Amino acid sequence: MAKINILPKEIAELIAAGEVVERPASVVKELLENAIDAGASSVTVEIKNGGITYIRVTDNGCGINREDISTAFISHATSKIKERDDLNAIITLGFRGEALASIAAVSAVEVLTRTPEEETGTRYCIKAGEETFLDDAGCPLGTTIVVRDLFFNTPARMKFLKKDVSEANAVAGVVDRIALSNPNVSIRFIREGKSVLFTSGSGDLKTTAFEIFGKDFADGLVEAEYDFEAVHVSGLISKPTRSRPNRNMQFFFVNGRLVKTGTASAAISEAYKNSVMVGKFPYCVLNINTSPELVDVNVHPAKIEVRFANERSVFSAVYYAAKNALEKKDETLKVSLPRRPETSLFEAPKPKTEQLKITDKKADFWVHTTAAGFSKDKQPQSFFVSSQEQPAVHKVASPPDDLPIEEKEPSTIQHFLDTYKNTTEVSSVEVEAKPEPEIIEEKTELAADEPKAEQVVGDNIKTVEEEPEQIEVIGEVFKTYIIVQKGDSLFMVDKHAAHERMLFNRLIKSDKVIDTQVLLSPITVTLSKEEYSAVLENLEMLSQAGFEAEDFGYGMIIVRECPMEIEATDVESVVSELAGYLLENKQKLISEKKEWLFSLMACKSAIKAGYITTAYEREKFIKELFKQPDVRYCPHGRPIMIEITKRELEKNFGRV
Repeated sequence: MAKINILPKEIAELIAAGEVVERPASVVKELLENAIDAGASSVTVEIKNGGITYIRVTDNGCGINREDISTAFISHATSKIKERDDLNAIITLGFRGEALASIAAVSAVEVLTRTPEEETGTRYCIKAGEETFLDDAGCPLGTTIVVRDLFFNTPARMKFLKKDVSEANAVAGVVDRIALSNPNVSIRFIREGKSVLFTSGSGDLKTTAFEIFGKDFADGLVEAEYDFEAVHVSGLISKPTRSRPNRNMQFFFVNGRLVKTGTASAAISEAYKNSVMVGKFPYCVLNINTSPELVDVNVHPAKIEVRFANERSVFSAVYYAAKNALEKKDETLKVSLPRRPETSLFEAPKPKTEQLKITDKKADFWVHTTAAGFSKDKQPQSFFVSSQEQPAVHKVASPPDDLPIEEKEPSTIQHFLDTYKNTTEVSSVEVEAKPEPEIIEEKTELAADEPKAEQVVGDNIKTVEEEPEQIEVIGEVFKTYIIVQKGDSLFMVDKHAAHERMLFNRLIKSDKVIDTQVLLSPITVTLSKEEYSAVLENLEMLSQAGFEAEDFGYGMIIVRECPMEIEATDVESVVSELAGYLLENKQKLISEKKEWLFSLMACKSAIKAGYITTAYEREKFIKELFKQPDVRYCPHGRPIMIEITKRELEKNFGRV
């Protein structure tokens, strides 16, 4: 067995630093918590290069005495606890005495500090755990800590850091959470020389939420408060109509400390049961206050998990806080409709003009017109067309002169065919047009096993195709399942699942030439900083999928263009769901991410169960569906149709 050695101090400090300091965001978290514990009412955080080369945290707290400044950077040196029993009643954010020592072990640290009792401040410098400077300095009341060149002496740790943008977004996420948990503290965040966040420190939680996440986030919140046994819950919860596709915007604070708690999350979900749609989750900012003796915060190295002495009390307090708020403060969704322009009393009524009867079919619910196709349909054209171009339904000699322009330009079936061909990429479509005279030749029925006949046309030999099986759409039940008869079989088609798969296949096939639409008003999407960073890292993938999106600053993405397949109203939901997926699946290939996005887009744009479809739409849809034999399952794996044979029916009715 190898000899057991005591590790040198510098190595032991590096190991300890690895548990506390993982990235620049870890440093900012520890320094911010120290500033809050020092009683600061104003804190400024500044970073450069994502915090890798420069972090500065300035507060107006109580400061550090000169005789204690060197001691503060010794491992396990702290002013928060003194004896064993103090661990059972921790009321501060920090208490282990590891943060400053760990930070100093892997960086160069400079401290400027002054207490109210001191007339002159102190400047202290330490690098890689070794003290380099201590002297007088002029400085305001409070403490300023500057951390430079993080991980300069641990290159192995340095290579695991992400891009500067990603690290800066992680720091921004930490600042957001600490600002939410301390609305009475004014926090300013400066990133690359630009101030990107400022909270007023007014003490009002909703105002702080507005300052951090914006108006849309804050407008969807209602106040919640409840006391149960020894637990007091207060804060903000979202209205059911403002839910999100994931839980990334649920913030829980226990005695002012940000934690991850499955108990509180489960209580929120239970309170919103039957109030939000399946797959949607509320967002919230809730403070859980309880006696320090009833919660153990010393169970995780990063102090982000806690253990409650009574989980049931916490669950009940959070549940009733949310439930009562929903019952008292939720309101019916209001929609404002534009007013119709009023007609002047002195304006003569316009003469009614006989409307032209246009019998062309409109595009189906599953056909999307591209911008080019739409422009082509709207191009001025001669009303008088040749007998070959004019559809049978348009037999008008000349239109009245007083008709509006759009009535002088009737749409034609040819336009529908062009649009359909461009968007669905199929070879042919049946149309209700007058057939041209053709010579009908007598056909002789062939035996089942007899080969197909051949005809000689010029020098070519053509095979006479057999008649396809007749497809008959019987109807629709529950506004969801289309009943189809084909040959000796009856099919029940789930129209949403079938439409979803057809859209998904089309997106996959047209991967690099996706038709897009420019949004009249760009849409901004507010995300958590982690989601925001994940989306920024995948903007190229979004562009390939038809989204023209860009960084709009501090947790917001702006979308200017989206694929034709989705409605503008679904853009925010799609981007939010995608952001959550990208955050949880960072290691997946671009092709896998894009395929997931295509399946989400297809699901959002497919016709929904319960929506009414016309007989014409059902017939066209079913004929196109049965032309694609590979469409049998939706992208999520659900079958799109079930088949019942005639023999099976007859067996059930006792006919065979």
